Amino acid sequence: MSLKCGIVGLPNVGKSTLFNALSNAGAESANFPFCTIDPNVGLVHVPDARQDTLADLVEPKQTVPATIEFVDIAGLVKGASEGKGKGNAFLSHIREVDLIVHVVRCFDDDDIIHVEGSVDPERDIRIIEDELILKDLESVEKRVEKLKKDAKGGDKKMVANLNIVERLSEHLSDGKTARTFEADTEEREAYKDLFLLTEKPVLYACNVSEEDVNDGNDWVETVKKIASEFDDTVVMFCAKIEAEIAELEPEEKEMFLEEMGLDKSGLDRLIRSAYQNLGLITYFTAGPKEVRAWTITKGTKAPQAAGVIHTDFEKGFIRAETIAYNDYVSLGSEKAAREAGKMRQEGKEYIVQDGDVMLFRFNV
Repeated sequence: MSLKCGIVGLPNVGKSTLFNALSNAGAESANFPFCTIDPNVGLVHVPDARQDTLADLVEPKQTVPATIEFVDIAGLVKGASEGKGKGNAFLSHIREVDLIVHVVRCFDDDDIIHVEGSVDPERDIRIIEDELILKDLESVEKRVEKLKKDAKGGDKKMVANLNIVERLSEHLSDGKTARTFEADTEEREAYKDLFLLTEKPVLYACNVSEEDVNDGNDWVETVKKIASEFDDTVVMFCAKIEAEIAELEPEEKEMFLEEMGLDKSGLDRLIRSAYQNLGLITYFTAGPKEVRAWTITKGTKAPQAAGVIHTDFEKGFIRAETIAYNDYVSLGSEKAAREAGKMRQEGKEYIVQDGDVMLFRFNV
């Protein structure tokens, strides 16, 4: 699945450092604004202890984890919607993502320049939000002008669409996001194809100091309060620590985290949160050749889940031989699960559950 998370924020809040740690892709990072011009894209493995457990049981030749795409988008500034700081190009990159990962500076350091001169997470968040609203308003106003021409003939649908989009324009003009605009599914059709920036879900990534990585600070609490308006997720991380962890071997990483009093790295929590925010779940295939994690949207039925592997699997779908993850692990193998009656034969209407271990039968 080609779902993308866009990393945004003001310059020098830790976006590129975070991206480097996420993907080891070597995105340029420097202590001045706009060092990132074109977006860097990284395909990141989704950490999942269940896959490691399955691999220990099956002992396959290889394991293939689920992945999620992260896009490092250059720092936005006040006036970005008007083109300041390459703003128009950066905002167009955001339009292409499914989830916004908003990095917020929640640490103080005189050696790292803050583009606004001081640390103030609420102000910083509102700056980014305002620029996204202004860009959305520009798109909506263009749609209003088009619909005014189309509605001149009296077409009822065009008139109705114009009314909806004009209301949306007023809403955005009041400094409100598209997420708070009240419209039913049918009404949203009038502007759905605009892919409005402020309709996208947000995950806030609070970049804290090493001292605050366990318990957070008042700045993080401010971000949590803002995030609660939309039930958005907040994840804490320390860019400096994550950059160090990214260079370590798995065993060294575990020891380092233990010394820091952390059970998981901030990046692992961020990746999992992004994955869940996108409404994604994982099912597994397990055999001697490989144990592979497959990404699907929650609520996907068995034939469509099979189609993620290959379109022929969906077209010729017969059934899905399915073992719940906990049953597989407790019994120790596919053979044991089958003999214990824990392998189920599921048909076309079966909704795949997170962690299912599956084998698809199909006609070629």
